[in-house]
Amino acid sequence: MKSSQIFKGDKVIWVIFFFLCIISLVEVFSAASTLSYKSGSFWSPFIKQACFLALGTLVVVGVHNIPCRFFKVIPIFFLPVCCILLLVTSFFGGSTNDAARWIEFGVLRFQPSELAKGAVITSVALILARMQRKDGADPRAFKYIMWITGIFFLLIFTENLSTAALLFGVVFLMMFIGRVPLILLGKLVGILFAMLLFVVLIIKVVPKDSAVFELPGLHRLSTWKARLEKHSNDKELSAAEFDVENNAQVAHANIAIASSKIRGKGPGNSIERDFLSQAFSDFIFAIVIEELGIFGAIGVVLLYVWLLFRAGRIASRCERNFPAFLVMGLALLLVSQAVLNMMVATGLFPVTGQPLPLISRGGTSTLVTCAYIGMMLSVSRYARSAKEHSDPFVAEGESIKGVVRQDEKVAEAEIVEEEPVAEEKEVTQEVSFEV
Repeated sequence: MKSSQIFKGDKVIWVIFFFLCIISLVEVFSAASTLSYKSGSFWSPFIKQACFLALGTLVVVGVHNIPCRFFKVIPIFFLPVCCILLLVTSFFGGSTNDAARWIEFGVLRFQPSELAKGAVITSVALILARMQRKDGADPRAFKYIMWITGIFFLLIFTENLSTAALLFGVVFLMMFIGRVPLILLGKLVGILFAMLLFVVLIIKVVPKDSAVFELPGLHRLSTWKARLEKHSNDKELSAAEFDVENNAQVAHANIAIASSKIRGKGPGNSIERDFLSQAFSDFIFAIVIEELGIFGAIGVVLLYVWLLFRAGRIASRCERNFPAFLVMGLALLLVSQAVLNMMVATGLFPVTGQPLPLISRGGTSTLVTCAYIGMMLSVSRYARSAKEHSDPFVAEGESIKGVVRQDEKVAEAEIVEEEPVAEEKEVTQEVSFEV
């Protein structure tokens, strides 16, 4: 069987996917020294990551063979299932850093929020596609989207604020792309800004030992308060006053970046991996900079930027709205998560628990990300097929989104042209008969 029969869809996305997988294997093998020490096996973290990436590749192949029109059923099945799983996780889920985010089934565990993100993005794409008008999206689309997004935001944010905020931001960008009235988006921005100021004020003013932190759903406020204070502390310290053990992850990430110089230390030569507890996950980008230098870090950034631009290219070729909104939503989700992880690793954002997509060590999160890549490839197959059957007079680089379908266009032309021709034939026959 030829490789072209297995790896269908956009070849560029396939190249980006395999490059990210290769970087993941190299950096996880290098950064997982603490895991190797705990497991007693030098190769164990690498083998597990390789197995998950191999299984993820099979997921990509399987999902990208599904016609993208079948993704419309995802909201029907996954929205209620994800709601139930998130509720179960809040009360009975496994805890990491005092946050219940996991559901465990024997040796397997996964975060329902990862599935919920894809379900919400697909739902938003479907609503925007169904409610498009000539002058933009129907204002009712905003209401429906806010109901769905708001429910999942409330279910996620108490245990994982960064994931909830990331999802809300991607939905906002999708509404902007989907031509939701700007006045509605402006009102939403004003409300969110006021709420953000209110929450920050509470976090700043309320003491750490206050009873507010014991209220249901607010037990993470103390963690948010500590991270915000550490990130906003601009006090300059001398070398003697600086304590590396205080906020150790950020400190060692900064040391890794500062000691990388331009060329880096080379793959496998990281020193700070032995001091960063999450070097293989949340702070893996700091290890990438330390080992591959500034040019390696730029290369990783360009891969994600390339993925976003490629998604925009695919969306511009889509003949229908749903595939275009879906591929853009998934690309924005993956790239925004990557940007957030990089900002945390470089000290530009408070510490969160967002992994670097396809590079950080992961299990079910890696498989879910591979499913998103497969959905994007499925849309690219549809876009290429639609382009091959599109109007030959449409330029190659021109967007055919919103163009009238060819069968409808031909049918209307036939209705307009056939009737006069028929009358002309009848007249001709009558004249010839009289003669």
